[in-house]
Amino acid sequence: MGERVDDHGIDVLLRTARTQNGWLPTPVSDDQLRAIYDILKMGPTSANTCPARLVFLRTPEAKARLLPALSPGNVEKTKQAPVTVIIGYDTRFFEFLPTKLFAHRPEMADNYAKNPAFAEITAFRNGTLQGAYFMIAARAIGLDVGGMSGFDNAKVDAEFFPDGRVKSNFLCNVGHGDPSKVMQKLPRLDFAEACRLM
Repeated sequence: MGERVDDHGIDVLLRTARTQNGWLPTPVSDDQLRAIYDILKMGPTSANTCPARLVFLRTPEAKARLLPALSPGNVEKTKQAPVTVIIGYDTRFFEFLPTKLFAHRPEMADNYAKNPAFAEITAFRNGTLQGAYFMIAARAIGLDVGGMSGFDNAKVDAEFFPDGRVKSNFLCNVGHGDPSKVMQKLPRLDFAEACRLM
């Protein structure tokens, strides 16, 4: 542990990687999707809660169920993308803690079961972390990503998570990006604008 990733690796994952707005017709395999998950699942979450739940939409029929929930600017690029992922979070993630995820302290599950508001914010926060791990993992195996928040969560939840247990967080298109559709990289805040040393 403690080894530094080389500059090329940092570029691939974040520095020169770009949010994709158009897609090449190169397929993404099920094995690649499994590889992404096998990487992202190793990222840390509080008390190993692992609340992210992913739905991979790979066919025109599956995507047709999503399209009515999208904002207009996200429709065409979602149709083009080989895969669109609904990144959601399980509000009852704690049911896996005593038997698998945190078995050495099974009483932890009760802390969440007895406090739905605490469980909800824990699921949302840690599911969001896992969504970020998803994007980094996809880039790590040579794919491009385009995260999206322009959609109606209630419509997505009604269509894909009707029992209410899982809630949608954000969407992410995955595949090989079309370089001609990449927008100019915008500036970021400098260290002094975003950080304090105390």
